[in-house]
Amino acid sequence: MLVWIIFIAAILLFLALDLGVFNRTPHVISSKEASIWTAIWVATSFIFSGVIYWLYATNKIDNVDSLTPTEASIKYITGYLIELSLSVDNIFVIAVIFAAFKIPQKYQHRVLFWGILGAIVFRALMIFFGVMIINKFSFSTYIFGAFLIFTAYKMMFSKEEKFNPKKSFIYRQLRKVMPITSHIQGEKFFIKLRHIKAATPLFVALVIIEFTDILFAIDSVPAILAITSDPFLVFSSNIFAILGLRSMYFFLSNMLTKFYYLKYSLIAILSFVGVKLILMHHVKFPEWLSLSFIALSLIIGIYVSLKSDIKNDMIED
Repeated sequence: MLVWIIFIAAILLFLALDLGVFNRTPHVISSKEASIWTAIWVATSFIFSGVIYWLYATNKIDNVDSLTPTEASIKYITGYLIELSLSVDNIFVIAVIFAAFKIPQKYQHRVLFWGILGAIVFRALMIFFGVMIINKFSFSTYIFGAFLIFTAYKMMFSKEEKFNPKKSFIYRQLRKVMPITSHIQGEKFFIKLRHIKAATPLFVALVIIEFTDILFAIDSVPAILAITSDPFLVFSSNIFAILGLRSMYFFLSNMLTKFYYLKYSLIAILSFVGVKLILMHHVKFPEWLSLSFIALSLIIGIYVSLKSDIKNDMIED
């Protein structure tokens, strides 16, 4: 329990420093700043695997799956890579939401900050119930596995429909319960108009981002549960992926079209973890196999995307 308290307290402390110190003044996040923070978060996430090793080597945390320190570290890294890769689609949707509500770049970080905070709470709840369901009902692994394979199938064969936040169910319901203005006044979520308090586009974007993250979590949480049902490993890998999402958004938002083939990497990863969940009670996959497959899928997707983009640029020239 002490480890959980320290971990959560450290995350909350950083979030407080992030908004109160590093980003106290609203500003446009440059590509350089975004790349630096992305590198910091990725490095920190991998360094934390060493902390995982130490925690499990010294029995500082309840080892519900009787994992060796090496197994725990590999499962953490594998889970982190899954969550990070599945965040790519989330980044695209966030970019569409900001564009639809015309959120100025200098205020986007504030919206994402509160969005990430909400995502941490929702993910924690989903992880808690997901772990509880898998541990109590062993047959649920078949359901989760089939769902992930179905999701991969939809990604492969369904026609891509453009997401329009202003036509979404959440936006329509939000308009029914509160006044909404198109006026932006600094980084305020609510402003006073005559005798009423109205939600600004920043608040509307925040709410829609929160709900879309919940939808993405329906895929990502079962995916990581295919790797491990250890609550701390699932939660910590999720949190580090979520915390790195903000800087990654500013780093990748203008380059998403260059990573077209990464979609097929995600399809391969979802299919793999889906099969792994279905066969969980019959076949034991080596830890190195899961990590190698996921890492190789991402590397191939990024390589083919960048190579294709360079080829297209040469043809245009």
